[in-house]
Amino acid sequence: MIRLLRELERELEGAGLPKGEALDLLALAAGLPRKALLLRLSEPPPPGAEARARELLKRRLSGYPLQYLLGEVAFFGLPLKVAEGVLIPRPETEGLVELALSLPLPPRPRVLDVGTGTGAIALALKRHLPEAEVHATEVDPRALALAEENARRLGLPVHFLKAPLTGGLRGLDLVVSNPPYLPEAYREVAPKELAFENPLALYAGPEGLDVARPLAGEAWEALRPGGFLLLELAPENVGLMAEELGAMGFQEVAVLRDLLGRERYLRARRPP
Repeated sequence: MIRLLRELERELEGAGLPKGEALDLLALAAGLPRKALLLRLSEPPPPGAEARARELLKRRLSGYPLQYLLGEVAFFGLPLKVAEGVLIPRPETEGLVELALSLPLPPRPRVLDVGTGTGAIALALKRHLPEAEVHATEVDPRALALAEENARRLGLPVHFLKAPLTGGLRGLDLVVSNPPYLPEAYREVAPKELAFENPLALYAGPEGLDVARPLAGEAWEALRPGGFLLLELAPENVGLMAEELGAMGFQEVAVLRDLLGRERYLRARRPP
């Protein structure tokens, strides 16, 4: 199988994709976990594995996301199922969870994840804040069903609600969201992988703030005095949104950087 692995690596590299994905594709084609595959690379491919690997490679080279091919992604230590048309949880969003866990929340906080998608943020927070009452809203029924399935598989009780934005909830200590934040013009230059995700979870008007703005207004009403709002936004629009939150009356407004040094997160607090 080592010959096939090297061939997959060359094809991926030639297309500008990480050659490390070759191991994932070959493991999937062979029906083996990655670790087991590594121990059997000197063996011939199982029957049909070479043909399956080439078909998987063809789909990947067409732009089909690796995460959809694998059907699963790791997020903050949780194995989450993913499916075409539902936003793929990304490493940057793990930073949003870390920020949430660093907040001075009360002992039994009431938390809301807006636009939960696969349930990534809500489930990660419930895992690390087991005493929290975690809610999550989502308007896409496919995403909501997937989030509920992930919660069942992981044994993490989260209250899911099919509703836009804050869903009319009140008395919250934290509203957290990775809303759609890409400007519409980005569609013209977006990586081809994005074409397989739900555009409603990606794009939000000319400035990318058509969801964040009404969300901020609802969050003001939903938060208890002293409660926090945490958002992940694009580096191009997070500063503008920070100014608007300050004008709304939010305090302690801060723009925070991701691991690559990009301004990406927005933290604000309703006055105590």
